[in-house]
Amino acid sequence: MRNPIFDIENWREIGATLSQNKTRTFLTGFGIFWGTAMLALLLGGSDLLKKLMSRNFEGFATNVAVAFPGRTSKSYAGFNKGMPLDLNLTDITNIRTAIPEIEHSSAVNILWANAVYGQKKSSAQLNGVEPGYSKIFSPIIYAGRFINEADDANARKVCVVGRKVADEIFGSSEALGKEIELNGIYYKVVGTVGQTSEINIGGAPMDECVFIPYQSMRSSYNLGNKVNLFMMTIKPGHSPGEYENLIRRLVARNHPIAPDDRAALGFFDISEQFKMVENIFTGITLLALFVGVGTLLSGVIGIGNIMWIIVRERTHEIGIRRAIGAKPRDIIVQILSESMVLTTVAGIAGIVFASLILGAVQHLTGIAAQLPFTTAMAILVTFLVLGTAAGIIPAFKAMQIKPIEALNDK
Repeated sequence: MRNPIFDIENWREIGATLSQNKTRTFLTGFGIFWGTAMLALLLGGSDLLKKLMSRNFEGFATNVAVAFPGRTSKSYAGFNKGMPLDLNLTDITNIRTAIPEIEHSSAVNILWANAVYGQKKSSAQLNGVEPGYSKIFSPIIYAGRFINEADDANARKVCVVGRKVADEIFGSSEALGKEIELNGIYYKVVGTVGQTSEINIGGAPMDECVFIPYQSMRSSYNLGNKVNLFMMTIKPGHSPGEYENLIRRLVARNHPIAPDDRAALGFFDISEQFKMVENIFTGITLLALFVGVGTLLSGVIGIGNIMWIIVRERTHEIGIRRAIGAKPRDIIVQILSESMVLTTVAGIAGIVFASLILGAVQHLTGIAAQLPFTTAMAILVTFLVLGTAAGIIPAFKAMQIKPIEALNDK
């Protein structure tokens, strides 16, 4: 005897049965279609939103903290409150010595300067940085290179120009190797850079800045040991917040400020902001799953209902089939096959629809919004399993129908 799963006549009968109940079949199929489409769109959309938000942090290390001077909020050691803190190289050396977990760091000084080349000039933020800066705030290198160890150690008169500044003073000509004047001092251009993230620390974005070695800025502009900002990343397994109190104590020992005066030194733990964003992403994903599962269950309930109706309407037919020798498993396979066909067709249609929508969004935004094949298959298999499960009870109910009772059913 042929297996009903591979019986062509059996599948034709399934199609005929579903077509006879067009309205109910359409409504149930649409529920499954919409459930799969919504679940796929929600999962793909949450991933797209994550990529959109992550783009704001692109190129910026996630385990970063920034320390910067403030003003005292308490009188201490004969000094009135409101005194500005002058962060210096001694503070930076003490911090680096006391915290071996620091992975990359950079002292930063900031000035405003006119970048002049020939008859053209551009107002730019002049940043004196150490080589570790590029490990913290990774720039896009359009040409040349960034400040390196030799530049800083030898206080070389070299600079890296932001793309916007380079466009304003060089136009379409090559910037590398040319010399520009920055507040009366000439520097050789060794690179042009840009910025990918939306984060700005210390003022202007990279495109509007000119970078020179920290030691060059100290000697060229008589800044002494002054430090405007100290940026650092912590090795994996640790967070910058663990060392905030230690850094405050180290700075307080070197200045006439109260040990508990938190206003004197600003401390910004950027890793906490990243954690907050990650929590938002997790919440969005959970919300998407919650809504999608709710839609999924409504579709599954619809399948169960239509299977009950089909079994009830076909009681007489089932009785005749049982009377002429159909086995219980034949009846079960028939009912479950109808459930599987409806679920598969509507589910595939929903996934295709969601993929087309996500593809259109990707075309408009330029950000990958594709639904991974594994995710699509997981959604389809989940619907198929649950849809089949929804037909099990009606199938067993059909199997238990006695031929005599079914034939007498009106």
